[in-house]
Amino acid sequence: MQWYYYCSIGVLLAILIGVAFYSRRYVRDVADYLACGRVAGRYVISVGDLTSGLSVITFVAFCEQNYQCGIAMSFWETALSLQVGTFLSLTGYCVYRFRQTRCLSIGQFFEQRYSRSFRIVASALRAFTEMLTNAIGPAIAVRFFIYFLGLPHRVDLFGMSLPVYGLLVAGLLLIALLIIFPAGRVSLLITDSLQGLMSYPIFLVFTIFVLVNISWFSDTVPVMLDRAAGESFINPMDVSKLRDFNVFALIVTLTGTILNRAAWIGNDTTNSARNPHEQKMAGILGAWRNGFSSSALILFGIFVITFMLGDRFAPTAHEVRLALADRVAAEVVVEPDVRGRLDAAMASLEVPSHRIGVDEPYSRQQNPDTRLLDKAYQAMQSETTSQEVTNAGFQEFRSLYYQMMMPSMLRKLCPEILIALLTLLMVMLMISTDDSRIFNASSTLIQDIVMPLRKTPLTVKQHLLLLKLGSVFVAAFFFAVSLFFVQLDYINMFVTVMCSIWLGAAGPIMIGGLYTKFGTTTGAWCALVFGSGTAIVGMFLQRTWASLVYPLVADLGMVDQVDRLLRLISAPFAPYIDWHMDAIKFPINSFEIYFLAMFLGSAAYVAGSLLLRRRSYNLDRLLHRGIYSEEPEVRHSAWSCSNLYSKLIGIDDEYTCGDKIIAWSVFIFSFFYRFFLGFVVVLVWNMISPWSKDSWGMYFFITMILTSLAVGAISTVWFIWGGVCDTIALFRDLKKRIANPLDNGFVEGEISLADLAHVSQVEGEVSGKK
Repeated sequence: MQWYYYCSIGVLLAILIGVAFYSRRYVRDVADYLACGRVAGRYVISVGDLTSGLSVITFVAFCEQNYQCGIAMSFWETALSLQVGTFLSLTGYCVYRFRQTRCLSIGQFFEQRYSRSFRIVASALRAFTEMLTNAIGPAIAVRFFIYFLGLPHRVDLFGMSLPVYGLLVAGLLLIALLIIFPAGRVSLLITDSLQGLMSYPIFLVFTIFVLVNISWFSDTVPVMLDRAAGESFINPMDVSKLRDFNVFALIVTLTGTILNRAAWIGNDTTNSARNPHEQKMAGILGAWRNGFSSSALILFGIFVITFMLGDRFAPTAHEVRLALADRVAAEVVVEPDVRGRLDAAMASLEVPSHRIGVDEPYSRQQNPDTRLLDKAYQAMQSETTSQEVTNAGFQEFRSLYYQMMMPSMLRKLCPEILIALLTLLMVMLMISTDDSRIFNASSTLIQDIVMPLRKTPLTVKQHLLLLKLGSVFVAAFFFAVSLFFVQLDYINMFVTVMCSIWLGAAGPIMIGGLYTKFGTTTGAWCALVFGSGTAIVGMFLQRTWASLVYPLVADLGMVDQVDRLLRLISAPFAPYIDWHMDAIKFPINSFEIYFLAMFLGSAAYVAGSLLLRRRSYNLDRLLHRGIYSEEPEVRHSAWSCSNLYSKLIGIDDEYTCGDKIIAWSVFIFSFFYRFFLGFVVVLVWNMISPWSKDSWGMYFFITMILTSLAVGAISTVWFIWGGVCDTIALFRDLKKRIANPLDNGFVEGEISLADLAHVSQVEGEVSGKK
């Protein structure tokens, strides 16, 4: 890539940092810094959430996952998991009720609903889980750029050989801090929204590039159909033998979507809207906001599968594999003799000759990548290295190979101008994601762990300084983890097992606290012990399996006995759950650990609460309802036949005509078109008269390509206009708020963070008044 492209990206970063420093004038107190004064509109929140949620790691993980299971599972995922998420957004499930508590952080909610000691422990566990999970984000993003731009692994500076990886991670985190420091949530919302608006045209350009270079019916569909029985990449009725990302993983995801809806609520944009209704509308708009980003994300995965496995592209794909293996080996393999054998093994590989429809179809065990990886594993065997070390090294080699396949392929195929545009896009996604995650984690640390332990109040200036120092600490933690943490599994698997440390307990704690009167502090502690404890044990076994646990079991001569036990337990759930001994990988995958953690955590919460409950909890006081309300309550119309559908999708008296149009459009598209026509009708049709394989190709072309392009074109124009208008309105409202010293950004009865320098004192006073 030419120097002027790098200069253009540098200018963009300078503009974003300049906007962040300009927004500093709109921060008057801690409420502004943490919650943007609660004056943000629905579009600026929704567009900002697009870039802060759609990160580089999202693209890499999506391509890595789709390369293993294709697009067949999206039939079930779109119909079930995504529609449930849309329905929950329409109803305001958990989000609306959390805003009714008027808590500014999840820790404040824990103290009001449970106890201060639980607040500190639970907030610390959540912060640790969030930090450790998100710490791999900068690592994956920087690796993406190293492989995508062909950067060297090391560079000589001032007579020293320094790792490019470490320098780029440090630079990324420094830019994130420069955006956070001036105005906190204000600068994050504004810069994320601007980056979201700029990303839409790039998504459009990449979508056009992919559609021009590959043919859906001549290239993609034949590759998707060329799979062994039970492992189809395009027929959702033939996926029983898929492992890891299969039907059971979808069930776990669906369960987690419902149970953990409020798990990450609090220190993010869920506190920034003007009111609970505006926050709810921002969530509803999430069904439309993705635009071409959804199309681009899908096409990234399809492009990788088609190119790397299609016979038309076999020679070029072979070059990509060899170049990728060489770069991964340079990063992972340190012994010269092992590296020599590995290079020789790679050189001996010939271009795979595979004729679709004639030769035996590819499978999970037999494909061009397993052939290369088998050669690599044999070459990595060494008499001077123990088998445990070899297995662990091969795990890392295999993980990096699959993760970096997408950037390596794009570097080979994309013209220079598109490489520059994709670099710009990924830089924006990387910055917007990492600065938000650093800020969210540091807010949790300071507000929910440090502040409750203080004996004396802080001034606003001291409080802001403490929050900024918290961001520095989190950035330093991200840097340390990025340098020393070795990932040994698929990205989505790693994220799942890490998040389950908190999500294994968070669901019953949040839902029980917001919706039940029987939930108690004892139940919450039980959920933490059993839910989070299960996830921690599972993560430990995964991380140490190849190097410690399996060798120990082998030394005890119990491999066969444990294998029979695992097969016996998983047999009733075969083929979706298949446990057997493996020297390299832990038999129980991350989704299965996550499910066990949620089940045990929920059961422990209910049992602990019911066994030791003394009296019912007063939910009206927590939610400021009834006699505890300090403002006129919104009157909700009674349920009737005429308003049944409106009630089901969450429409109430707060909805304007435009709000109702948005809500109904989401409902019709999501539930009538995608769920009823695209899933129920198709499923019943196939139960009566199964479709041919080619029919599934046409189905996904209509639902995944044409529909995504149509929705993308409409929503792109819609959200660019809405985002620009809302950003202008945000500046206007912030100016008004700064000009009015009596405006604290909260409705009557809500606690301002400016008055929460000593959180426990204020909360105690408010509780006493109640």
